[in-house]
Amino acid sequence: MVVKAAFFDRLRILTEAYLSRRRAVQRIKREKQRAKNPILDWLEAFVWAAGVVLLINQYLFQAYQIPSGSMIDTLIGGLRNQRDDRIFVSKLIYGPELLPGIGKIPSPVKPKREDVIIFENPEYFSRGPLFDIVQRIVYMLSLSFIDIDRNEAGQPRVHFLIKRAAGMGGDLIETRRGELYFRFAGEDRWVSEGDYLARRGFSHRLSRLVEEDQYPALEALGRAEGYMDMGLSPPPALTRTAGALDGSYVDTFAKEGARFSLLRSAFPHDGRYRALSVRLRGWYVPEGRILPLGDNRDNSHDGRFFGTVSSSKILGRGSLKYWPLSRLGRIR
Repeated sequence: MVVKAAFFDRLRILTEAYLSRRRAVQRIKREKQRAKNPILDWLEAFVWAAGVVLLINQYLFQAYQIPSGSMIDTLIGGLRNQRDDRIFVSKLIYGPELLPGIGKIPSPVKPKREDVIIFENPEYFSRGPLFDIVQRIVYMLSLSFIDIDRNEAGQPRVHFLIKRAAGMGGDLIETRRGELYFRFAGEDRWVSEGDYLARRGFSHRLSRLVEEDQYPALEALGRAEGYMDMGLSPPPALTRTAGALDGSYVDTFAKEGARFSLLRSAFPHDGRYRALSVRLRGWYVPEGRILPLGDNRDNSHDGRFFGTVSSSKILGRGSLKYWPLSRLGRIR
């Protein structure tokens, strides 16, 4: 009994000591809180909230503003005002970067054909890793409303692009007067993109600004520009055909294809024209790479111009339009 009583006395003493120490710690914390400068208190709360936002943006979802009209009507952009679509991109699905622009966590999920993907612009010239990290942190914290990376005209430099994963590894792709045709890996026939999308039940619509009957005039314009590149006057018949072009938009890709084909025939040993004309005839998409294209095909600077991108460089998939509220909804 004596041993048992001694045990409970010891337990009581330890418990009272613990509770007394805990009350003292809480009292000191409350006194420090009351003595804290309100500005420092607000700053501490802001830093904590900013950290949470950064973690969410870096590893889960990130906000982006659509930089151009290349994805109309799926996504609206290029207006340079508050009516541009602002979207959330899922970063977790393909594996987020460890730090902005540094490393990447592997993911078993790979981009699929027709996914709306975001990736670093292959033609973007960085101002240095420190600036990139600061720019991306400010961009994340402001939910894409503040972009400090601007050109001489004050417009945001396009660091990231949002396109659709149109071509996948093993595809042969060619364009015929604005229409894409695929020969998928293991198949021996060509399929138009329109037929493929209809057969697979995809709901997004490809926008076209140039009618099919405008292509003879468009190709004539490209050849006429080729003659002028050589310092020659285009043949009158070619000028007349080009003059029939109707509309303010042209399929730049088709026009440039006609231009470079003429220049290649005139200068067959010039490597510049040979490489460009081959690229303009079609593409093979290597395994592990993606050909990204805009849904607004006649007004999109995309993989037809800068080539394929590695699937490991895909930063995320378009998930949700959150601004303006009138366009709130999933991205398909």
